[in-house]
Amino acid sequence: METTKKPAKLSKAKLFYEIYKDPDRKPLRQMLTEISHLTFFNKTIPRVYFSRYLFKKGMGNIENYIPSDHLDRITSFFNEKDISLTLENKLYFDLYYKQFNIRLPKTIMYNLKKIFFFGTDSFQLDNGQDFHAVLKDIFNNNPDYDSIIIKKMYGSYGGYEIYKLSKQRCEEDAPYVEAIYQDVVRSGFLFQETIIQHEHVDKLNPSCVNTIRIDTFIDSTGKVDVISGFIRININDSYLDNITQGGYGIGINLNAGTLKKYGYCYPKYGIKVLTSHPVTGTVFEGFEIPYFDQVKELVINAAKLMPGLRLVGWDVAIEKEGPVLIEGNSTYGANGNDFHDGGYRVNKVYQNVMKEFQQLSKS
Repeated sequence: METTKKPAKLSKAKLFYEIYKDPDRKPLRQMLTEISHLTFFNKTIPRVYFSRYLFKKGMGNIENYIPSDHLDRITSFFNEKDISLTLENKLYFDLYYKQFNIRLPKTIMYNLKKIFFFGTDSFQLDNGQDFHAVLKDIFNNNPDYDSIIIKKMYGSYGGYEIYKLSKQRCEEDAPYVEAIYQDVVRSGFLFQETIIQHEHVDKLNPSCVNTIRIDTFIDSTGKVDVISGFIRININDSYLDNITQGGYGIGINLNAGTLKKYGYCYPKYGIKVLTSHPVTGTVFEGFEIPYFDQVKELVINAAKLMPGLRLVGWDVAIEKEGPVLIEGNSTYGANGNDFHDGGYRVNKVYQNVMKEFQQLSKS
């Protein structure tokens, strides 16, 4: 990958010390009372108390948030494992949705180990030098490309095994490109055009494509509903927005398509709550997401085409021309949506999810 500075993870001891020293935390007696209450209420270790920042002053309604392991069980219950491969494998995802004219990033090339597929052609690349030559040809034949994205077909969760290769680095750093080859030929990767983010979203954070995570549910009648959404940003120079690598998430008001007031990261990267981006200075509250109605329409249409997967988290980017569907996740971590939405126990759509889960799991 391009070199980026990743935030350091806190040890558990350091995290608890940070919470203890936090001037915005609740009094210790209140915290202990709430932790004890959640232990009995959820019948599990109350990790949710820390992962959802419930130790902060002003964080009431602590029963609204659902523990992550319970969310995972519900997601798994509603999704057929055999069908999930269509989403989890990025090549299958691309080939499947492309036939329905769903707007996707353009795939330039892909490989299965040493065999590479470019359009209708296939060829074998046995060494890094030949791989480098092919990539240089791609850039030379596409002068508008400043960079390309190279991502593993399967298992690149959390932004791992995703490369952003710039034209300049391709030209100047042959050893780096040849090192990418050694990784690529171990399995399969997609080579895609880099998304050019909408200029308004750039005002929020220009160093990466800020993707929206939005989840949908197909109810028992076949109707698709959007449950909630949040946008992901980074606060350094990384081209990855992923919150599993220190990025922040900000909730989205579904009806208005605007951001909520606060941004949060995983506590293991620190417990600082943001109201604006520390580099651009852009205030979160009220920031309007371009094409948000089209974003909702896009994920609803994608969900309709995947009826065996009833509960899915979709990743969407916003280009100048409109939203682009990056990927779908049948094993998505709904804990982020639960948190940024204010707790799924009071989300009207997710209440229907839980009601059906309880009915069907007992039958």
